[in-house]
Amino acid sequence: MLVNISECVIYYFWKDDCMLNKYLCEVVYSEKLAEDIVALTVVNKQLAEKAVAGQFLHIKCGHSRILRRPISICSIRASAIEIVFEIKGEGTRWLSRRKHGSFLDVLGPLGNGYDMPEGKAIVVGGGLGVPPMLFAADSARNDVAAILGFRSHDRVILHKEFEAVCEKVIVTTEDGSYGKKGTAIEPLRALLASGEYSCVMACGAPLMLRAVAQICKELGAPLQVSLEERMGCGVGACLVCACATKIDGEDEMSRVCMDGPVFSADVVNWDNI
Repeated sequence: MLVNISECVIYYFWKDDCMLNKYLCEVVYSEKLAEDIVALTVVNKQLAEKAVAGQFLHIKCGHSRILRRPISICSIRASAIEIVFEIKGEGTRWLSRRKHGSFLDVLGPLGNGYDMPEGKAIVVGGGLGVPPMLFAADSARNDVAAILGFRSHDRVILHKEFEAVCEKVIVTTEDGSYGKKGTAIEPLRALLASGEYSCVMACGAPLMLRAVAQICKELGAPLQVSLEERMGCGVGACLVCACATKIDGEDEMSRVCMDGPVFSADVVNWDNI
């Protein structure tokens, strides 16, 4: 009999702890936000009660695909959980076609989320790093300013949703077709220089996060970042999502799925990201 080794390894890590966090979630709403970007809302009371901002769901996308798809939580309202994702392959295409009344096999919530600060915060999101920052902004203890960066007007998502939970929202586009022309970096510098905000939370592409980290270090603002890495198992078994960090002065390879996805920017080795 042929045995799929990767499936056995994943099961070994799931069977004791993670199987308790496996749920069937009913799809109640689906919406296309932009070209190849879909918002999906599912319902599960237990899962919604456990989740914190920055965590992700590991979703089975069809019976023939062994590896699940990791997708950050965008928002939670009562028992309703919204995720936003880009259609990149057959798995996410299958997911985008789920209709009201269908059910998803979901593992989660997984990973470590944001440690919510006491003071006023800035959330920074770039592209598909924008959705998880909505949950972070909505979970914050005090007023939040949001800086949302996109390539162009046709890629802008969730602007109104951020306005509903933030005291200030700045949208930038690289081509200037919507909001301010440029990237999130200059608005971030200006907000931090004002002295109103004590910390930053961010998610986006590595180059953007590295630039955000440089600004925060320069201006002395604590920064938490959610790293984007390809994942296999989602529970720390396969090491596909390993990233370079420095823990207690020692170089280490941390697992984004289990040790993150949220890290203090101070421990990330930005030269190797």
